[in-house]
Amino acid sequence: MAEPARTGPEQTVRWVGGLDGHMEIIDQTLLPAEHKVIVLKDVEAVWEAIRALRVRGAPAIGVAAAMGVVVGALAAPDEPEEAVHEAVRKTCDHLATSRPTAVNLFWALDRMKRATLACQGRGGRAVKECLLAEAKAIRNEDADMCRAIGDNGQHLITEDCGVLTHCNAGSLATAEYGTALAPLYRAHERGRKFRVYVDETRPLLQGARLTMWELQQAGIDCTLICDNMAAVVMREGKVDLVLVGADRIAANGDTANKIGTYGVAVLAKHHRIPMYVAAPSSTFDLSIESGDEIPIEERGSEEVTHGFGRRTAPTDAKVYCPAFDVTPARLIAGIITEKGLIGKPTRQRIARLLGTAKKTASPQRSQRPQR
Repeated sequence: MAEPARTGPEQTVRWVGGLDGHMEIIDQTLLPAEHKVIVLKDVEAVWEAIRALRVRGAPAIGVAAAMGVVVGALAAPDEPEEAVHEAVRKTCDHLATSRPTAVNLFWALDRMKRATLACQGRGGRAVKECLLAEAKAIRNEDADMCRAIGDNGQHLITEDCGVLTHCNAGSLATAEYGTALAPLYRAHERGRKFRVYVDETRPLLQGARLTMWELQQAGIDCTLICDNMAAVVMREGKVDLVLVGADRIAANGDTANKIGTYGVAVLAKHHRIPMYVAAPSSTFDLSIESGDEIPIEERGSEEVTHGFGRRTAPTDAKVYCPAFDVTPARLIAGIITEKGLIGKPTRQRIARLLGTAKKTASPQRSQRPQR
């Protein structure tokens, strides 16, 4: 039976208690039919949750990975201290294999490694306390960044406008509040009236299952459409702007997001509708020159052939199932970050806005996943 409606931003990933506590996530594979919070008790459970999309969305994956490092560290004895360091190394190496495209995963793992080194020599328990504090900081910083993204993009949501979304980049995809949905939430809080058209987002229907659920909880006017209806909705003049999230943004502004985003961008360009990307600065990978270098995860064929358990394709059908695609910067009207809006993104404009954030992005150079 479905849970009753909820209000307020979701806490998709959280740590309950201190070193004697535990990690919890909302199992997004069960939404919208069931709102279930599950406890992840070991590193393998964290890896499986990320891989199986129980937790998903680049920022949320980063937070989950950070807390997963704490889970791994707590499994080691306090002494000798080296046992904790070894547990952290093994945990980071394992979690890095879960999903290759979302740069926040590698950014968070690298940050947790640095936190471990910063506490070296203080004893195993002190290292664990440092790691827990760092994971909570990553989570809280992400929530703050999402609110700032909302504030920096809410002016784009004008009275009576129509907005098209693709996939889910709301509170379920972050620590709290969301990226692409944050401007919608902030505009709604200011009393603005607008319409949202939600792409179902095949093959796993994150738009239908998650974005529609979130927007309904918030009381925002939203209409679900099939992915292949986007062109008609645009041609009919119902869409004034497109708003999507991102899993990785290259130095030149090319952006990887859920499969189908590139097609939406092409349609928007044809219909002269601006498309905006909303993402925190941690999503930029300045070590990657362009979208051609972004590794694209391929998912199992069953996600296409067995939609939610039921076969919908002939036996032995060949399947190509990339989880993401890359939208060239030239098709993007702007990128909304917690630091401000980058209009018509270019390498120079991105570098100028990020400024000191280049130092934040630099750990990714040593953590780039391989194809």
